[in-house]
Amino acid sequence: MGGVSFTGVLPVYKESGYTSNDVVARLRGILHMKKIGHTGTLDPEATGVLPVCLGRATKLVGYLTDSDKVYRCTMRLGVTTDTEDMTGEITGRTDTSHLTADDVKAAILSFTGEYDQIPPMYSAKKVNGRKLYEIAREGAVIERRPSRVYIRGISDISVYEREGVLRADYTVECSKGTYIRSLCRDTGEKLGVGGAMEKLERIRACGIEAADCVTLDVIEEMMGDERGIEGLVIPIERFYSDCGSITAGEDEERLIRNGNRFRRKGLADGMYKVYLPDGTFAAVYETENGEAKLCRYFLE
Repeated sequence: MGGVSFTGVLPVYKESGYTSNDVVARLRGILHMKKIGHTGTLDPEATGVLPVCLGRATKLVGYLTDSDKVYRCTMRLGVTTDTEDMTGEITGRTDTSHLTADDVKAAILSFTGEYDQIPPMYSAKKVNGRKLYEIAREGAVIERRPSRVYIRGISDISVYEREGVLRADYTVECSKGTYIRSLCRDTGEKLGVGGAMEKLERIRACGIEAADCVTLDVIEEMMGDERGIEGLVIPIERFYSDCGSITAGEDEERLIRNGNRFRRKGLADGMYKVYLPDGTFAAVYETENGEAKLCRYFLE
């Protein structure tokens, strides 16, 4: 299996306790490949969908990282922590007995749409060249510039009390750069009682559902069957399903291999997956007035 090289996106289900970089490092050992990259950081305690790009598909990383994500979270109300989740040190407690389920639901839903979110101190976001968590570990708290995030939708809200603690489970579809921990913090602040994230699962990313993902242990067990792994890997072109498809002629192949523009009469304006004459998926081109220019290149 040492000589096998895969190209495409592996739908990994990240388990709690791993960083996203831990997943990449372990996959390099399992698959005996160096060219591997993940498509969006998940906190160590979070679980769920982590698409991992293999081989030539690493050129997809930036494109997929920019896509919206969907999460299922549990928010704990009446508590604040230094990390904005329940792994951190508790910094405050507030009575929540006056709150109704409708109060909580209204506060949660009020964040639908765009809002300016201050990132947590315990995050990989950089300020003046340093990651915020590095500064936080020194015991410092600094001013952070808010980032504009977009909450596309919030649904399936369940508000309940367990063991004397008020909690809410809900699903969030959001833009790149959204911190669910900070969303819980902001919701708790809006209710006047504080809030922290207790649990987080990414249930969809890059069009991949959690139910279609596999854990690292399962991938390792499948390494005895090369075809089994290949069956898991999603081809690059599937992430461009909205694009048209064209096959290059022999006179166009050289231009495409070099990433150059080419012209073709009668080609409608739009985005196209471009294949070489032998069927190899080569690139994505955008055409206008019969001229095609390179958008993303996938050949070695």
